[in-house]
Amino acid sequence: MHVGMVHYAAPPVVGGVELTIYHHARVLLAEGHRVTVVAGRGEAVLPGLTFRQEPMVDSRHEHVLALQRELSVGRIPAAFESTVEALRLALQRHLEACDVVIGHNFFTLHKNLALTVAVNRLVTAGEGPPWVAWHHDFAWLRPQYRPELHPGEPWDLLRRPWPGVRHVTVSAAQRDDLARLYGLSPDHIAVVPPGVEPLAFFRCDGVIAHLISQWRLFEADCIFLLPARITRRKRIELGLRWLDAVRRASGWDARLIVTGPPGPHNPANAAYLEELLALRHSLNLENAAHFAYLATPDRPLLLQDEHVAALYQVADALLFPSRQEGFGIPVLEAGLGRLPVFAADLPPFRESGGEHVTLFPPEAPPDEVGHTIVHTLQHDRAFQFRRRILRHFTWSTIVRMRLLPLLGEAITTPL
Repeated sequence: MHVGMVHYAAPPVVGGVELTIYHHARVLLAEGHRVTVVAGRGEAVLPGLTFRQEPMVDSRHEHVLALQRELSVGRIPAAFESTVEALRLALQRHLEACDVVIGHNFFTLHKNLALTVAVNRLVTAGEGPPWVAWHHDFAWLRPQYRPELHPGEPWDLLRRPWPGVRHVTVSAAQRDDLARLYGLSPDHIAVVPPGVEPLAFFRCDGVIAHLISQWRLFEADCIFLLPARITRRKRIELGLRWLDAVRRASGWDARLIVTGPPGPHNPANAAYLEELLALRHSLNLENAAHFAYLATPDRPLLLQDEHVAALYQVADALLFPSRQEGFGIPVLEAGLGRLPVFAADLPPFRESGGEHVTLFPPEAPPDEVGHTIVHTLQHDRAFQFRRRILRHFTWSTIVRMRLLPLLGEAITTPL
């Protein structure tokens, strides 16, 4: 699929619409599609992206601003028609190879009415690919804009639906506003929200990004972090049994990340790692319990402090079943990262965590621990909200599950 995108400006210009263009283009390109962006300002900020600069698409171009000053008082400038025609021809040329085009803002916003009219003429004449109108704001519904709007065209183009155009808003509330403006049923308007990019938000470098991709962590229902070297006093085997109990109690795709290598001061720790791997196999946790030390096939992976800090951002909770600790700094680190703490009942943890951590006595059956962890997380609103965001509001999910079906329908099923 070859997708065109048109807006006054494009990345690296900073703005909400520009951010949407960037992430839509990024994910579409990663999925093997072609993308052409036409804007008055911007650059080809992604490998494989085609950027076409058309200066008078820009709402801040000097000529466009001069036109807008006349239009804002109800006068159609003498140069308006020639500008519209020049834009129409330029867009036709830039977008002729596209299968579908997304237009941002100018269908209902008055910041460049010459662009609005030029696209309207392409749509009305059936010239070029189908259009999807991405609505972020509505001039006719905003009191601050009303003095700049007047009866008749071109202003009326901003308050009526154009034939053959699919409509998208970024929220259900915006959809209701557009339905009221256009006199349409809300059922005729799609809602495709913006999203977040967890890798960027968590400041993940290439090492952590690779682990997230390799282990498909963002597809998990819950991620536990066990930041420790592989030594027997850390009781990692109990962490594996707790993980197994959580998975059985909840039905979740719960994961565990063990960050450290075998402890360097006891040769028996290598044998302990082998025991852990055997237990992981017997519990059928090969795809659920991840040892960072073993993540790279050609050499051991030794995570640095900044990598572990990033994993605190990626994880949902701390799992810390140690037999003995002098203090237990991970409990404090988890608190800084707002992670729920599930740990062995040790005096240092009671001292540092107080009533804010969930501690289990050494003899607690794993099934009992698993049920307690699941119950706690099921009633943790921050945890539930975080999982909702990762399931539904990442840019990758939005593009794959919402945008691509919409664009495919626009291509195959003309209105």
